[in-house]
Amino acid sequence: MKTRRRYFLGLLLACALSASAATLDGMKIHSAVAGKGPKTVILVHGWTCDSTSWSEQVPALEKNYRVVTLDLPGHGKSDSPRDGRYSMELFARAVESVRAETKAGRVVLVGHSMGTPVIVEYARLYPQHTAALVFADGVTPGITPPTAAGSAPSHPGDAMQGPDGRKHREEMIGGLFTSDTSPAIQAKVRAMMLTPSDATAAGAMNATFDPSGQFLSGTIDVPVLAIYAGRSRLENPDYLHAHYTHVEITKIPGTAHFLMLEKPQEFNKLLLDFLAKQNY
Repeated sequence: MKTRRRYFLGLLLACALSASAATLDGMKIHSAVAGKGPKTVILVHGWTCDSTSWSEQVPALEKNYRVVTLDLPGHGKSDSPRDGRYSMELFARAVESVRAETKAGRVVLVGHSMGTPVIVEYARLYPQHTAALVFADGVTPGITPPTAAGSAPSHPGDAMQGPDGRKHREEMIGGLFTSDTSPAIQAKVRAMMLTPSDATAAGAMNATFDPSGQFLSGTIDVPVLAIYAGRSRLENPDYLHAHYTHVEITKIPGTAHFLMLEKPQEFNKLLLDFLAKQNY
């Protein structure tokens, strides 16, 4: 019993030592590092999510890579912007603050959902640090934003505030699952996505679909793996082929939006196979 107790205490201590906080514009940006090695992978969560989105990926990746997870501003354990303004640029700069704080060189970035335009903006701002990109059911330009009664398509996040804000958030979250999504995953995702403030939910949603933060012209010349859910409503192959010179598109059948939680073995294999081909 004492041996087991010391073991678990050691694990808790190791986890505590691996957590850290970078600083951006006076905000603390929470992050954690697992694993060792010369190659670093940064995992970026989606809208109103947090670093626990990657609970099934970190154990698989840390065996051969240094894995960095973080909470974007206003999400998880990170501070919110003092002026209340959210943008893809702000999120990308938060990722960069964490990369610099962890003293990583070039990195592979993996972005889920809203995390995809975040890492794309990162690649545009910091090409010298970007080795490759992985999109996990990622949002791309041309996708119709979610709307609720009384909200404009250009500002879909506005419906996430006010007296009906929580109801609209719950409705949107419910649409991210299928009948095949396990009750445990649904409960985990709902609890996670309903934790951020209404202001964060609205600001981050509007930032996701703000044309000024979208990659609408030009190309990015790094390897890209785009993994989509079997029942994805976000896939846009024409856009991907037009803007990424080295893109591979694949699907995981029988999955909804949180594909990395629903079928982690399949997702991890695709990710690990891609990473093994990258020299950085």
